[in-house]
Amino acid sequence: MPPPTARPKLTAAAAKLPLTATFLSLSLLLLPLGFLATHRVFSGGVADERHREERVLLAGNKDGSNAGDADDHAAAVEWHCAGTLHRDVCASTLATIPNLAQKPLRDVISEVVARAAAAVRASSSNCSSYLRRPRGLRVRDRLALSDCLELFGRTLGQLETAADELSAGNRTAEESIAGVQTVLSAAMTNQYTCLDGFAGPSASEDGRVRPYIQGRIYHVAHLVSNSLAMVRRLPQRRRHGRGLRGREVLEGYGRVRRGFPSWVSAGDRRRLQQDQGAPPVAPDLVVAKDGSGNFTTVGEAVAAAPNNSEVRFVIYIKAGGYFENVEVGADKTNLMFVGDGMWKTVIKASRNVVDNSTTFRSATLAVVGTGFLARDLTVENAAGPSKHQAVALRVNADLSAFYRCSFAGYQDTLYAHSLRQFYRDCDVYGTVDFVFGDAAAVLQGCSLYARRPDPGQKNVFTAQGREDPNQNTGIVVQGGKVAAAADLIPVLANFSSYLGRPWKLYSRTVFMQAKMESLIHPRGWLEWNGSFALDTLYYAEYMNRGPGANTAARVAWPGYHVLTNATDATNFTVLNFIQGDLWLNTTSFPYALGLS
Repeated sequence: MPPPTARPKLTAAAAKLPLTATFLSLSLLLLPLGFLATHRVFSGGVADERHREERVLLAGNKDGSNAGDADDHAAAVEWHCAGTLHRDVCASTLATIPNLAQKPLRDVISEVVARAAAAVRASSSNCSSYLRRPRGLRVRDRLALSDCLELFGRTLGQLETAADELSAGNRTAEESIAGVQTVLSAAMTNQYTCLDGFAGPSASEDGRVRPYIQGRIYHVAHLVSNSLAMVRRLPQRRRHGRGLRGREVLEGYGRVRRGFPSWVSAGDRRRLQQDQGAPPVAPDLVVAKDGSGNFTTVGEAVAAAPNNSEVRFVIYIKAGGYFENVEVGADKTNLMFVGDGMWKTVIKASRNVVDNSTTFRSATLAVVGTGFLARDLTVENAAGPSKHQAVALRVNADLSAFYRCSFAGYQDTLYAHSLRQFYRDCDVYGTVDFVFGDAAAVLQGCSLYARRPDPGQKNVFTAQGREDPNQNTGIVVQGGKVAAAADLIPVLANFSSYLGRPWKLYSRTVFMQAKMESLIHPRGWLEWNGSFALDTLYYAEYMNRGPGANTAARVAWPGYHVLTNATDATNFTVLNFIQGDLWLNTTSFPYALGLS
């Protein structure tokens, strides 16, 4: 998230953040901004879309002149670009694709994804050229450029995954379409994360870097946005959750079995649900401060873990304080950390933006490798409230899950950056925007604790960062509690606390079935800056309880909703939001698929 100088202060109104003009184009009128638009399931509309596509394809088979072919191509461009946010980019992209009128929709999307990949390579080359300059760049500039290069590398992998899924044999598989939406959503998030690293006076206030790289990066984001809009037109089957009230779905998360999304396997569920404090059966590596294990630091154990593992690799971290920044890289797949319990096994560091880190790079523990699991440990950023953005945990790893963990910091504690994430029975401590990012993240049975902030600040529990209405991302807090930490309770009357505020234009956050203590301000939610995003965000509450859950005096924004039926709320369950039935059964963590 932007450093404090770029972010509106919580004590006073700040200048409105600039919005990309493209988001204000008249093409937005083609997309309903309400809940049904951003979560529409293709069922009855599938036949209509197929007929429309068939008409475009048949047009290419007509006998006629070159002029007729040009008309067919123009009609195909018009049809494919309908509903995209960046129609000028869409039209110029499709204009150069040969035989467009004869191509199936999936193949057209693949072509756009390929153009996006080429644009990413151009952006990467551009940033690399700046990074090679011997002089003229601040430390923060170099860190931000390094972040961009890492994010571009991840983006290329995600675009390749999208292309593979689009060309898969089962061309109507719902899991395939949801997977494409997930990786394309992450690819877009990566572009804006790159640019966020340059915000603020300690970075490039004189415009020496960002103005020269942002054009190419926005172009990538717009290509990915158009791809996402087209993906929503692919035929999708309606999913049915067993034993759930309400049948509507939200793409991306999946079913829940025995308390976890189905993408957590039975074996991983057993590993995660093992008694607290009991060491894992035959861990692959042991970390111990006293030298009784294989390594004395967590980073050494991660480095020793195999690359690209297809089976679970368990690192047992014995009780103790490990003062280090740890990164689980993209090649460290299917890794699992097991500690001796919250506040017994503690990974701790203090990077922060005031001391020239980027928010992205400030994480004490950064997780990128797919399939990461952790249980029974604490991750802390000890920089303190005056250091502003200081991340404890950053996760941009798909199919990641955390059980009985605690994450402690102040501003920006838990950075749920991108892709599918699940948190069960975890504690999160912070002050400003302390659960944030653009993942599809469900926090189930978790306790969120507001700490004592700096004088004049306000506590904000969430700041979700969805940039595009077609991204299948959001933050869902299901069950658990929203409360004051011990240091805030004595001075509770001196500080206001809010459920969330919109970091980005299409911010999406849902609190349901949670216990809300009295610290929550009656309005519930806080503006980011004036009217920014108030009609495009999606904030909702469903069947919460406690003194802070009364919605009578809540904000009256167009994008705020009080859900009154289970059908709407079921869209945000583990079953439907993160495809939990497809992966959580491997973790051994408990999870609930539907509404409790």
